[in-house]
Amino acid sequence: MLDISLVGTGGMMPLPNRFLSSMIIRYKKQTILIDTGEGTQVSLKILGWGFKNIDIICLTHFHADHVAGLPGLLHTIANSGKTSPLTIIGPLHLKQVIDSLLIIARCLPFPIIYKEITVPTTLMFSSINISTLPVDHRTDCIAYCIQTLRLGKFNIQKATNIGLPKNYFSLLQNGVSVTHEGKLIHSRDIMGLPRKGFKIAYCTDTRPVSDLPMFVKEADIFICEGIYGEDTKLNKAKEYKHMLFSEAATIAKKANVKELWLTHYSPSLTDPSQFLHVAQNIFSNSHIGYDHKTTTLKYIN
Repeated sequence: MLDISLVGTGGMMPLPNRFLSSMIIRYKKQTILIDTGEGTQVSLKILGWGFKNIDIICLTHFHADHVAGLPGLLHTIANSGKTSPLTIIGPLHLKQVIDSLLIIARCLPFPIIYKEITVPTTLMFSSINISTLPVDHRTDCIAYCIQTLRLGKFNIQKATNIGLPKNYFSLLQNGVSVTHEGKLIHSRDIMGLPRKGFKIAYCTDTRPVSDLPMFVKEADIFICEGIYGEDTKLNKAKEYKHMLFSEAATIAKKANVKELWLTHYSPSLTDPSQFLHVAQNIFSNSHIGYDHKTTTLKYIN
């Protein structure tokens, strides 16, 4: 089971009814937050998922509307009682930028692990992989794919045939090896082939790039910026290196994703739903993202 929520959906500046774009995922014991603009911790407090379990923060880029809320958020995470390491992933000069922000957030009770990304990379964690793709903004910027790791089905007949006690079953199902009658039994010996996990893709602040459809291919949810709904604003989107609703939907269609959530709206776009048809005419399963839009994905088998 995976929980996902849009913490905010705005671009450039927070509005009274729209926080800056951010997304949070909970999967097993890991909580991943993408971007931390001004007001992010307020929106997280409204969401009510807590702060202590945030152990990975992914930053798309270092414009203020995506990082200015980080020092205060780190203080709040510290005050929640967190002492375990926190990993921060981001583009070139990550540590330099974070160290500058930490001037006002000194003496944190947890260590920070920096993962600076300059080329497409896959980072492996206990229950997820996080893949990155540099994209095309006015500064170094990254798109992210979060894929859950899922073991194969437990072969109860095989476990029974070798006489494994039932109290070992849950250990093996969780990837833990056991010793039975002096023989080491690996989880892979009892589990079938790995099964397909969930894939969540997140991309804001970029022009369309050729590698993006393959990068987000067959994502369960593709969260993508649509700074403007009207195609008439294409020149402005190109000037500031952003994407329109129609461009996000075109990528979703090429990538054969299951669902598109639009986000990162211009402050001038007061009612994004007025232009939803623009995206749906290209990719029918397009949806307007809004603050605290939340869903839970569950495995069917």
